[in-house]
Amino acid sequence: MCGIVGVVSNNPVNQLLYDALLLLQHRGQDAAGIATSHGNKFAMHKANGLVKDVFRTRNMRSLPGNVGIGQVRYPTAGSTSEEEAQPFYVNAPFGIVLAHNGNLTNAAELKIELFKNDMRHLNTDSDSEVLLNILAHQIQEVTSGYSLDPAALFRAVAMLHRRVRGSYAVVAHIAGYGLLAFRDPYGIRPLCLGISRSEKGTEYMLASESVALEGLGFKFVRDVEPGEAIFIDVDGQMFNEQCAENPTLNPCAFEYVYLARPDSIIDGASVYLTRLKMGEYLAEKVRSQISDGEIDVVMPIPDSSRPSAMELALKLNLNYREGFIKNRYIGRTFMMPGQAIRKKSVRQKLNAIGSEFKGKSVLLVDDSIVRGTTSREIVQMARESGARRVIFASAAPPVQFPNVYGIDMPTRSELIAYGRSIDEVCREITADALVYQDVDAMKRSISDVNPALRSIEASCFDGHYITGDVTSAYLDRLEAARNSPRPDTEDILRSQLNLNLAGTD
Repeated sequence: MCGIVGVVSNNPVNQLLYDALLLLQHRGQDAAGIATSHGNKFAMHKANGLVKDVFRTRNMRSLPGNVGIGQVRYPTAGSTSEEEAQPFYVNAPFGIVLAHNGNLTNAAELKIELFKNDMRHLNTDSDSEVLLNILAHQIQEVTSGYSLDPAALFRAVAMLHRRVRGSYAVVAHIAGYGLLAFRDPYGIRPLCLGISRSEKGTEYMLASESVALEGLGFKFVRDVEPGEAIFIDVDGQMFNEQCAENPTLNPCAFEYVYLARPDSIIDGASVYLTRLKMGEYLAEKVRSQISDGEIDVVMPIPDSSRPSAMELALKLNLNYREGFIKNRYIGRTFMMPGQAIRKKSVRQKLNAIGSEFKGKSVLLVDDSIVRGTTSREIVQMARESGARRVIFASAAPPVQFPNVYGIDMPTRSELIAYGRSIDEVCREITADALVYQDVDAMKRSISDVNPALRSIEASCFDGHYITGDVTSAYLDRLEAARNSPRPDTEDILRSQLNLNLAGTD
């Protein structure tokens, strides 16, 4: 759950990168970073915090150059240390900075390989640093330290695909050569290409979502294909090549459910239209479970559930009302660390309009229910505001499995639906009734908008891990590792390697 951007321009790119990160801020609120190049030298600034707080005027002035990359980070692997803010830098070969969205499922094994075989040192626990060093090692192998051309670079990416497992959308800048972007062979995390043409020439932008392109005057060209690599040299020439042997497109369902902005288009499907479809299918489920006349009004939980709630109310011919007002200066509670912080932030983020609840049976619609903390607080707020009855509906199915592809749901114990029936979840969130979307309906909501999307990565809902290397034993050990005290670095590497190898039996 990070946002990445890379730009090749005819003008200084620092402001362009800053503005793009603002448009991607919803994808990560933990840290932000920008790296640019002037000649063969990199300039970089990164720190914990929101984009507007990380970059001051003095920081922007220290980021010269016409090529650069940036990232907003929400931590899914490693720690929240400022050292793990991206981009990451490695000095050989050539000098490379890299930003990554996703999560590697074999990072532990790769750390051992890098240390023992590739003789590369890692300074953090971040799998993004692992990915950078794998890329650097493969580039070094194909060039033997000499000049680099697009064909050699694409061979390096192909070698990386064969070593690395998991999800990754990447932008990397190679000093003196240009911008490289690529996507994992399963196409789990999004990445798209935009172009802007002017009298000075053609400018390129690659970003996690199309909204970053369109908001800055770039024309959306297309999504980067699964397994594809794109290279744009410092002279503005673009090269691309398919670098994976058997690529398949499996976009993450949670992008459409919650993570992406509704005005983005991901892999040919409008996020807004998929959420309308989710509301349409959810209306059928509500109709089958809740009797006519039991619902007085439909209310969304702002903001990502609003399209689904509106469409549901329309299909059921029910009144639609805004019962909660959102404080837009509070971050997304799903992304906040710790249950206590999330619980407190719900009350700070949302305020109920009492007159809309008093004496009514309300249907509250949310995009999903993950840990249940937010849902429970919202139900209580509705009751305190005078609601006679509170029915809760989720536009997504029960989240029952960890997401290991870049969204922070890594342990089953954190998921309210894991090991519980729907009735038990209903009691946990203190609602009078609970309606969940069906998994097939959620997938149809996406494929209805773009029929070419025949396979959707929905592991947190259906337990099917598309990369084929995530087993129950792997999840058991991942959860144990997360909950145990941090040992010495060498012990971490060895235990993680054992975890990974055991998970591939």
